[in-house]
Formats: sequence, C-alpha cells, structure tokens
Amino acid sequence: MDKINELISDIDSYVWGVPLIVLILFCGILLSSRTGFIQVRKLGKALKYMLMNEENGSGEVSSFAALCTALSATVGTGNIVGVATALAAGGAGALFWMEVAAFFGMATKYAEGLLAIKYRVTDANGNILGGPFYYIENGLGKGWKWLGKLFAVFGLLAGLMGIGTITQINGITSAANNFFDPDSVNTISVFGNDITVTTIVAGLIITLLTALITIGGLKRIASVTEIIVPAMIITYIVSCLMIIFGHITEVPTAIVTIVESAFGIRPMVGGAVGTAIVMQSMRSGVARGIFSNEAGLGSAPIAAAAAKTNEPVRQGLVTI
Repeated sequence: MDKINELISDIDSYVWGVPLIVLILFCGILLSSRTGFIQVRKLGKALKYMLMNEENGSGEVSSFAALCTALSATVGTGNIVGVATALAAGGAGALFWMEVAAFFGMATKYAEGLLAIKYRVTDANGNILGGPFYYIENGLGKGWKWLGKLFAVFGLLAGLMGIGTITQINGITSAANNFFDPDSVNTISVFGNDITVTTIVAGLIITLLTALITIGGLKRIASVTEIIVPAMIITYIVSCLMIIFGHITEVPTAIVTIVESAFGIRPMVGGAVGTAIVMQSMRSGVARGIFSNEAGLGSAPIAAAAAKTNEPVRQGLVTI
C-alpha cells in the first residue's frame, strides 16, 4: 500500500508541476482576453439563461438540468475536500490561487459549453452525444481522432481516480465513519485491511442509490440532480455564511493572511524559502481549483451537450 501511495504521489507531483499550471492559467487568460472577459460582461445574462429554458431547443434535458449534472461532481466534495486539501498542502495562499484559477476558468468553461453544443452529434438511437472527444474530432478534423480517443482514456482515469468515484466515496464514507464510529471500534478484515462497519454500510448504500439513478440514463441523472444540487448549493452557501458571520471580526485578518501567503510577502518569509512556498501555494491552489471547478477538465461539456438548445453561445454562458 505504501508503494502505491508513493507512486501516486510521484505521478501527482509530476503531472501538477509548473508546466501544467502555466498551461491551465495561460489557457484561461487567453480565452478571457479573446472573449473580452465574457465572464464579467455577460454574467447577468448567464444567470438569466441558467433558469430560462430555450423554446424549441433540441436536446435531451434542460440547460439547468445539464448544469446541475455537471455541478453534482464538484459541489460538496470538490468545494469542501478540495479547499481543505489545498489549505493543508499549500497553506492559506492556496485559496488565492484557487480564486484566480476559478475566475479565468469561467472563460474556459464558456468555451467548453459552446463547443459541446456546436460539435455534438446524434447517434442511431436518437441520443445526443458530445464532449471533448467529439469537438476534438469534429472541430479539428478526422486526423485528430487519436487525440479524442486519448482524451477519453485519460478522462476515464480522471473520473475514476481524480474528481470522481474514489475521491467522492472516500470523502463521504470518511465523514460517515468520523460521525458514527470515530474511534474505529467496529471493524471487519477485508483483504488484510481493517475496515469499519460504518464505512462498508455507507459504501453499500451509496452504491445502491447510485445504481438506481444511473441505470435510468442521463435523463434520470439530470432529473435527480436538478432537485439535489440546488439543495446542496443552498445548504453549502448558508452554512458558509453562518460560519463567516460567526467570525466576522477575523475575516479581514484572514484575507490579509491569504494574500500575503499567496505572494510570500509575510515578514518571516524570504529568498529561496519564500519562492518555494509561493510555488507550493500556487501549485496546490490551481490543482485543487480544477478539482473544485472542473474548468478545462472536460467533464462539464459532456453534460452540456445534452442540453435542449440550438444556440452554442447560450449554453456556453450557462456553463460559466
């Protein structure tokens, strides 16, 4: 197990190195510039379209349902576990870089949503299919089909080990176990590992509920997330506001600490040590920012492609 953890850690350090951080931020900055910072200019219209369905639009689910399906992977685990791990790995400054990644990532999201509709296809059974693999092939040309297939493989791995299954189930079962059996008293040996009964029961319940939803296909997934995700978001925001207003006098100090940590300008930090801290802060913030907002990851446009709309730009704004 230690060797596996070490291997994953080495891959993580290599993948989320400086080149990828620069690439992600550069892409977001470039798209923001080319669109005239559409995430600022058209935010009001994006919020309007989010709740207003397009008349006579072709697709399988409403734009709002498609948005909720995409958000279901990030709200909760992404916004709680992602922020917590960013803080643990990169310090307070990581939060600043998460916000930077999110702001420029909105332009990336716009491009993803637009391309998802523009290059989506309909299969023989009348199902709408879309996402990065389709707009890579149909947008760049048949000669790039290999890149679409490669993206599909890496997207599967990211969904399994990154934003999706393993991280989500670990976060939920760990929370359940910490609540019902924090001392891990009741355990069962599974393949030589002691696993708590709470973890097993929680895992089985989640598996059953997930199966009941996913077996119904995209329409059932969308109909469920359309109810659950708004409730999650409202609960999340209200809880956060309660915590913030409960510690309102500490907010200014927290903001100063975040900015100082982000740029390594705290009095006790300097030289090579300061540079290393800033790089770690930036690395953790951008990496966990992607986990939290998924901008550029490619999962959101898969859901966006099924939206009932004939206007790629409209769905791009909704995806923001």
